[in-house]
Amino acid sequence: MTTLRGTLLPGSPDFVYVPFEVPPGVSELRVSYTYDKPSVPSGTTGNALDIGLFDERGTELGGEGFRGWSGGARTEFFVRADDATPGYIPGPVRPGTWYIALGPYTVAPQGLSYEITVAFGYGEPGETPEPVYPPSRARGRGRAWYRGDCHLHTWYSDGRRTPAEVAALARAAGLDFINSSDHNTHSSHPHWAAEAGDDLLIMLGEEVTTRNGHVLALGTEPGTFVDWRYRARDNRFGRFARLIREAGGLVVPAHPHGTCVGCGWKFGFGEADAVEVWNGPWTPDDEVTLAEWDNQLVASVREGRGWIPAMGDSDAHRDPDTVGMPQTVVLADDLTREAIQDGIRAGRSYIAESKTVSLSFTATGDKGRHAGIGERLEVDGDTPVTVRVEVSGAPRCTVRIVTDQGVLFTSDPLPVAGSGTVEWRTTASYAAYVRAELRHETAVGPLPGVMAAFTNPIFLGRR
Repeated sequence: MTTLRGTLLPGSPDFVYVPFEVPPGVSELRVSYTYDKPSVPSGTTGNALDIGLFDERGTELGGEGFRGWSGGARTEFFVRADDATPGYIPGPVRPGTWYIALGPYTVAPQGLSYEITVAFGYGEPGETPEPVYPPSRARGRGRAWYRGDCHLHTWYSDGRRTPAEVAALARAAGLDFINSSDHNTHSSHPHWAAEAGDDLLIMLGEEVTTRNGHVLALGTEPGTFVDWRYRARDNRFGRFARLIREAGGLVVPAHPHGTCVGCGWKFGFGEADAVEVWNGPWTPDDEVTLAEWDNQLVASVREGRGWIPAMGDSDAHRDPDTVGMPQTVVLADDLTREAIQDGIRAGRSYIAESKTVSLSFTATGDKGRHAGIGERLEVDGDTPVTVRVEVSGAPRCTVRIVTDQGVLFTSDPLPVAGSGTVEWRTTASYAAYVRAELRHETAVGPLPGVMAAFTNPIFLGRR
């Protein structure tokens, strides 16, 4: 057994590596840790210390030696060849210098004193299991609208649900696909295969949780690990965004205006394939993100460049978090990883608060020309355009039409039955794009109401 002690002062590095020696013959490591939590004045951050493990291959950025991460979710863990604590990677326990990785999330003015205990188990090592992953295809309906939630946590990071529980909740929420996105670890990937089925596509990924924001690696190849140990000032994010894409995934900044320490997105959106505009129950930070995303749409029109589609996910961790609230509804050619990603990347999607909310959004010009969500209606600037929104499952909600000028139309509340159709007319000269919002009624005040659904835009005019 080895005991490691130390003290971290305010302003410590983001990650501190504490070495220890593993002698020959060890078949299991068991690690536990504690740290002090002194009282601090109101408004001052206290102590919070995350933990992970790297093996004898080292701690270099890229993660060759990575053996697991539990953040602040656990005070102890084990690793051996045939098994490991959720969040950690089974595999050989080879002799050499290993490292406890400490992440001082916040440090009190008094400093943070820690104690780590490493216990060794001896004996014949077990056999490391060959991983089995979920298939990249489920039984689809051909080209259709598919519902999904791409930001979900299990007990393989700081969630409290098993993959089986998450999958059951996804099915109950009417979802066709989900994406595994545990914080800073890919350890859950082999544990999803049993939960997939003809009715549920399970994609694999990670929530890359840096000190300057979080990003979803959405639908990467099984077993892909994406490092998180950098800040925006280090100019390293591009390297890992490329890694995500090379592994077949999408780069999706998550909750860009989240209020927790380190949650605010500071890497810019130049590498983004989509952006998570709606995260969990609709709150003021989602409203800010929506406004920022809309400004980006205006900039894309002004500069004649591509635009970044919006997504919505639950970020569900535990009860009472609701899986599938919200959900991204994607027009895809089939229920496969690649087809769903193509639909997300193209912006052929809308975001809804639940399976009960459905909408159709189209723009029609002359000579039968029409376009749907994420598309462009090619018309001259003065050609009349009819924008049509058909809604179901949204009692007493109002429909808002938003353009590059802002909100230009707000409907009367829909009937209690929740269904209705709204039409609005414009031209490409007046509106460079149109998008639709579905808002719940507000009781008082100027707020536009809690979101029930919103669409990606339809662009108007010649390219």
